[in-house]
Amino acid sequence: MKTALVVDDEPLIRRQVTETLEKYGFERIVEAGNGEEAVNLAVAIRPLLVVMDVLMPVLDGIRAAEKIGRQAPAPIVLLTGTADAETVERARLAGVMSYVVKPFRAEQLLPAVDLAIHHFMEVSSLREEVESLRETLEARKKIEKAKGILIQKGMSEPEAYRKMQKMAMDKRKSLREVADAILMIG
Repeated sequence: MKTALVVDDEPLIRRQVTETLEKYGFERIVEAGNGEEAVNLAVAIRPLLVVMDVLMPVLDGIRAAEKIGRQAPAPIVLLTGTADAETVERARLAGVMSYVVKPFRAEQLLPAVDLAIHHFMEVSSLREEVESLRETLEARKKIEKAKGILIQKGMSEPEAYRKMQKMAMDKRKSLREVADAILMIG
């Protein structure tokens, strides 16, 4: 179910955003009146999108965006009457994906939503790829260290690698798990 979280301390703005997002195809739209509620709801419902005001009581939209980014990552579009350079920079550093200045029209919000969702998906994909590469590199380092231990015990490099491969197949373990075991035994 496509869920969006709309956060603004003005009910009329929330209604306008909600109607726009319904036309865009969101099936469930949850509303909040301040940044603290936004963070709690984002963690609870894991929305596909967050559209949020900047100036709100309890917790402002930019600080809420930072918390949401850490606890329940989602594309965030800020809707605000504040367009000064400092606010825009704070929003960028908080991980906000798009920014729309009030008053707005649906024709302005929809492209911002679309860009935010697509940008978020690309960034998420890149983060996953980086993490996968980091894990692969870490595994490679451990395998090389384990191979080094076997070489010190009198095996050639190809023999050490074949022995590790055979152990992995026989025990139905990954090479990294075999390397970890060799490194523990030392």
